[in-house]
Amino acid sequence: MAFDPTTVDSDPGSVSLMAAGQFRDALAAAERGDYVDAAASLVAIDADSWRAIERRLAGLGGTIPQLLAKLSATTEEGASK
Repeated sequence: MAFDPTTVDSDPGSVSLMAAGQFRDALAAAERGDYVDAAASLVAIDADSWRAIERRLAGLGGTIPQLLAKLSATTEEGASK
């Protein structure tokens, strides 16, 4: 079942401490262009935390792919300077 951002409710759910660390590691890896480590960190996130992360990002008007693309563009922009 795909995530539907139009169904975001007021309680996005909880993100486990482990998942928060894995998500942080994924963002850091993506920012430095290490997409293998980024993917490994993302797939290690438990399903409930994943849904909570998606809901929180949707509440901010974004998605995980958009966030990763933004990090990638920022990294590439910084590397070209």
